[in-house]
Amino acid sequence: MRLMIMFDLPTLTSQDRRNYRQFMKKLRLDGFTKMQESIYTCVLIDATSAKFLTNKVELYAPSKGLIQALPITEKQYEAMRYLTGKKKDTPDRRFERLVVI
Repeated sequence: MRLMIMFDLPTLTSQDRRNYRQFMKKLRLDGFTKMQESIYTCVLIDATSAKFLTNKVELYAPSKGLIQALPITEKQYEAMRYLTGKKKDTPDRRFERLVVI
């Protein structure tokens, strides 16, 4: 299972840019990797962990802008077609086990 976070955040003011940088930093700390400019993905073990992580991201998401979360299966992710560009040679398989207590 993967969780895809897609976002469009404002960067007009210095506070907006700071919020943007902090949001991306927190995504990386939560195990997300950059897929494209404003699209990050994270490998997870199941749908429950995807829901938990979605709720966590919602807590630190900036109030301005648009942020969307999309859980997808590995089969759906592997079926992605590349219309232009090339697939990365190194697969994105890193994930640290998420423990919920």
